[in-house]
Amino acid sequence: MALLLCLLLLCGVADVTRSLSITSPDHMIEKAKGETAYLPCKFTQGPEDQGPLDIEWLLSPADNQKVDQVIILYSGDKIYDDYYPDLKGRVHFTSSDLKAGDASINVTNLQLSDIGTYQCKVKKAPGVGNKKIQLKVLVKPSGTRCYVDGSEEIGNDFKLKCEPKEGSLPLNYEWQKMSNSQKLPTALISEMTSPVITVKNATTEYSGTYKCTVSNRVGSDQCVLRLDVVPPSNRAGTIAGAIIGTLLALMLICVIIFCCHKKRREEKYEKEVHHDIREDVPPPKSRTSTARSYIGSNHSSLGSMSPSNMEGYSKTQYNQVPSEDFERAPQSPTLPPAKVAAPNLSRMGAVPVMIPAQSKDGSIV
Repeated sequence: MALLLCLLLLCGVADVTRSLSITSPDHMIEKAKGETAYLPCKFTQGPEDQGPLDIEWLLSPADNQKVDQVIILYSGDKIYDDYYPDLKGRVHFTSSDLKAGDASINVTNLQLSDIGTYQCKVKKAPGVGNKKIQLKVLVKPSGTRCYVDGSEEIGNDFKLKCEPKEGSLPLNYEWQKMSNSQKLPTALISEMTSPVITVKNATTEYSGTYKCTVSNRVGSDQCVLRLDVVPPSNRAGTIAGAIIGTLLALMLICVIIFCCHKKRREEKYEKEVHHDIREDVPPPKSRTSTARSYIGSNHSSLGSMSPSNMEGYSKTQYNQVPSEDFERAPQSPTLPPAKVAAPNLSRMGAVPVMIPAQSKDGSIV
């Protein structure tokens, strides 16, 4: 009895004289991405703890290859929160008076990179205390999509699918029929908690509006699906129409290509004709000089003629000179028409002159 009393007294003395200790328990916290996590760290001090107060929070990332990181520090009555870039501006002490015994922090706008073990260390010489808290960041289900995989026709097999875009496991699914008196076909009842509902030999009984709800420990999301089971369509007609449409499209493309090719050939031919220059034909002589030589020879011939030989000379020979190239000379007295036989012209010393003609393409004939 005396021994038990002594033990109780010793324990009481030890409780009175105990040093600094953290009263918050070790536990795990689960929060959704984007939310704020409260990490508690409350402590008590002993009468012998007279040193300066230092508080330090460390993060041990989920990736064991990374070393512990200091995320916030209190020392010398100052707060330092710029040690860890990934949490800069997102971690804060909850108390404005840390000496009162509350070193808890808030981590805002949680991200998946914040997952890990957080350790709170409190020092007030000679007392030292620390506590660990495991933080898990989960993603709420979101972007859930409901759709039918297959043809919604009587007698066919198809599937109703419910797929969230993101969400942390484990995920729970729940289907509900929202129309037709909420009556479910017997074959679907066993699959109403599955992400996929398989429908076999479908009938109009399956038609209606379905709602799928996806949930996990931090949130939920849902989607709605309208199912209409209809009689089979005329597949032969659909296939024939598709084939005819394809052939018509191909024919139209061929016609367009042919027209374009023809137009290009015509343009190419016009360019070749326009730029075709005959290099083997010499350039024509000046018509003006030819006309002058022609007129001079005729004047000399006329001067040697007698009035009796002028009857055979035809005035039409002057008309052979093109009017547009003839440079008019001073008017001379018009001679009376006379005709001169060809042998007489030769005996009189006349020289025959050939006036060059020109074809349409510019060559001399």
